[in-house]
Amino acid sequence: MTPSRLDATFAALADPTRRAILARLASGEASVNELAEPFSMSQPAISKHLKVLERAGLISSGSDAQRRPRKLEARPLAEATEWLEKYREFWEASFMRLDDLLNELKTTKQKSERITTKKR
Repeated sequence: MTPSRLDATFAALADPTRRAILARLASGEASVNELAEPFSMSQPAISKHLKVLERAGLISSGSDAQRRPRKLEARPLAEATEWLEKYREFWEASFMRLDDLLNELKTTKQKSERITTKKR
């Protein structure tokens, strides 16, 4: 994934309306009117959101007579997930090291308490 495509994907995902549109399209194609229904905004405003999603490659529009249904395009989301996965692996490794350190400290504390108890 190119940096500009990744930027466009994350910029598109930054808006809750666009995320809601993607969630709706995950269940199947929809027209602009269908996508606009749950929102209290004009059709031109929804169309602007759709253009952002289209430029990011997250959706595409088809041609069905008078209707131009939009559909979800999974590839950019998969590429963003792949990019994020590297950081998830980093954080998991960091948390595992932290768990090891905490267990070591706990064991050391327990040994220290036993020695203190024996001396009494």
